[in-house]
Amino acid sequence: MLLKILKKDFQRKKIITLMLFVFIVLPALLISSGSNMIIELSNSLNYLFIKAKVPHFVQMHSGAIDQEAIDKWSSENNLVKSQQTVEMVNIDGSDVYLGDNTVSEANSVMDLSFVKQNDSFDLLLDLENQPIRVSRGGIGVPLYHRQKEEMKIGDIVRIAHQSFVMEFRVTHFVRDAQMNPSIIHSKRFVIHEIDYETLKRNLGETEYLIEFQLGDVNRLSDFSNAYELSNMPRIGPSINYDLFKIINVITDSIVAVIVILVSLLFCIIAVLCLRFTILASIEEDYREIGVMKAIGIQQRHIKRIYLVKYVVMAALAAVIGYVLSLFLSELFTANIMLYLGTAPKSVPGLLIPFLASGVIFLIVVLSCMITLRRFRKISAVEALRSGNTGEAYKNKGFLSLSKTRFFSTNIFLGLRDVFHRFKMFWLLCFVFFVCTFIIIIPVNFLSTIQSPVFITYLGIGQSDIRIDLRQSENMTQRFDDMIRYIESDKDVTAFSPMVTSRFKVEDSDGVLKNLNVETGDFTIFPLEYLVGAAPVQDNEIALSDLNAKDLQKDVGNTLCLVVGDQRKEMVVSGIYQDVTSGGHTAKASLPPNYEAVLWYVVNLNVKSNTGEKVNEYAEAFYPARVTHSERYLSQTMGNTIKQLKFFTLLSIVIALFVSMLITALFLKMIVAKDSSQIAIMKGIGFSLKDIQVQYITRALLVLNVGIILGTVISNTIGQSIVSAIWSFMGASKIRFVINPVQAYILYPLALMLIVSLATLISTSSIKKSSIAEMNAE
Repeated sequence: MLLKILKKDFQRKKIITLMLFVFIVLPALLISSGSNMIIELSNSLNYLFIKAKVPHFVQMHSGAIDQEAIDKWSSENNLVKSQQTVEMVNIDGSDVYLGDNTVSEANSVMDLSFVKQNDSFDLLLDLENQPIRVSRGGIGVPLYHRQKEEMKIGDIVRIAHQSFVMEFRVTHFVRDAQMNPSIIHSKRFVIHEIDYETLKRNLGETEYLIEFQLGDVNRLSDFSNAYELSNMPRIGPSINYDLFKIINVITDSIVAVIVILVSLLFCIIAVLCLRFTILASIEEDYREIGVMKAIGIQQRHIKRIYLVKYVVMAALAAVIGYVLSLFLSELFTANIMLYLGTAPKSVPGLLIPFLASGVIFLIVVLSCMITLRRFRKISAVEALRSGNTGEAYKNKGFLSLSKTRFFSTNIFLGLRDVFHRFKMFWLLCFVFFVCTFIIIIPVNFLSTIQSPVFITYLGIGQSDIRIDLRQSENMTQRFDDMIRYIESDKDVTAFSPMVTSRFKVEDSDGVLKNLNVETGDFTIFPLEYLVGAAPVQDNEIALSDLNAKDLQKDVGNTLCLVVGDQRKEMVVSGIYQDVTSGGHTAKASLPPNYEAVLWYVVNLNVKSNTGEKVNEYAEAFYPARVTHSERYLSQTMGNTIKQLKFFTLLSIVIALFVSMLITALFLKMIVAKDSSQIAIMKGIGFSLKDIQVQYITRALLVLNVGIILGTVISNTIGQSIVSAIWSFMGASKIRFVINPVQAYILYPLALMLIVSLATLISTSSIKKSSIAEMNAE
């Protein structure tokens, strides 16, 4: 009997049931996909690190090395399990041509290094996570360039400098556990040993990676301190195992968290969908419920008829959402699979996403049980007498048709109904608020990350051109020549030379640690500081947000910096945001530590064509890297921007679909509830068009309130949510750069169009209502 009732109910409400079913599938699909992303990210990263045999500590060094001294120090340090020194040939981008490009990589922000495959650890892998073995004339190209240049196997990589030319054919793409992400500005190309020696003899400059694997990775901090206190080579930055993990997962983990948060928001909307549908069903079946109560059927049995339907629906939706997530997993994990590879499947990897979809099932069932408590309020006598819930308007005298002069009758009646039944309409308003929230936050953040202002979140002031001079022969002399050239250039309106060098700082435990400090004048191209201001005096220092937290310092606090052989007390003048270098940087108005200079940077503005100046400086300052600041941003954050674009599009499509679905379900409930009033209005002369205008007015009023609330909350609390997520990268206070056409015109209009269309479709059944049918009932 129960099956017959459910079958008839489905036949009577096919469209609504299917739409509701799809809508429960949606959060189940998203939460399964989001949890699967986290599992895949963790498993793939660990698998990659195992296959690549990632070093636990890497010191980059430019200049001569004494390998015997390194071997001796390593053998005497009982923390060291194995050590190797990797040699790289750095080639200037102006000498490298990728694929069919006739333009060199001169404007690339990446340092291009050519290496041989390593023997013991720090292995460079192919797309199957196997160590690359390149034959003569072949080359392994980093995945970054594969995506950026759309390269494929068989393409040509050409190195040309004056009369020296070498060509390689792409045979592999390199998965590099150290340098995969775009936020790391160094990329390694793998070539054959003989080709490497030929290249080394004729072109480029040599740089070394002094790498260590430890017996116990938990003692990494002890080893780092020991290395810093030794006389080992360290003209260059050092990176450790923990930082490798962070830079490889940060972007994908943020996307996974956002997907899960969005799925929970959609789950809330799904619960409201169910509430609308159940209330509509009760409204339509009110007389039948009264009959069942009158003939003695117990309330729990009546309740079970409704509950079984939604339990079965929720269970099927949760299972199908999980199954769909298995088929669509590549859509969500494509970036993970490309850069990290795929780890062997595990039981937890299949079980956790299934349990996540089970959470959606439990939330749906619980919400159904809560909503069905309304049966307690149903009186058999009232149900048989009136055939509806008997809820009437609460007349509010301040809304009177005779007093209005601003609206037509139909629009006024629609507005009046929203105020009279606000308790019911606020649910629809909440849904529109959530949909607006889901659209506006990704749209605003995408606009922000693509804006030139976002470069300040990289710890860099806004300028037209950025020039980077890394470790190279006669680096200091080249830098001095560069400054003289810029000073004499009449097209330059402002410039600021910066020197990054290594100092030692005393941490909260009194231990000396290395600190990379950028020195120069920070008032020319200022950053926006979270608190405080740029350092001006020679005893002031500004810290990145993550450094301030690690050192437990705030503005006005002091820290001890070793300058030369002397300890100098520095006052923290400001705290800024920086998502580069693991978020650990500092700025001070000190003379550089010329014994430990890491790199030089010049930021400048020009009054002539920026593109022409970039080309001029690239030729004049060879081998310095000269980039347009906007290009610097797009290349550094390119992968993140690409993923954010996909997620933004997905959010917009889903939010518009949800708005249409909710509007249809809600108006079905309202039309069922208002059937007698609709019949009376038709009887006294209101046309179908008149009544539809009233319902469109109701929907659009509620929608506009939801849009306003959603926009305001997105630009306040939404900013805080985005900042909290990005605080792990070093940006804890992001301010949206809003595109007003998109945020305030385009997407609100799209919502209005969708809601109006759904209202017209949902109210088309009104033409069947008549006083004759009402009396017949």
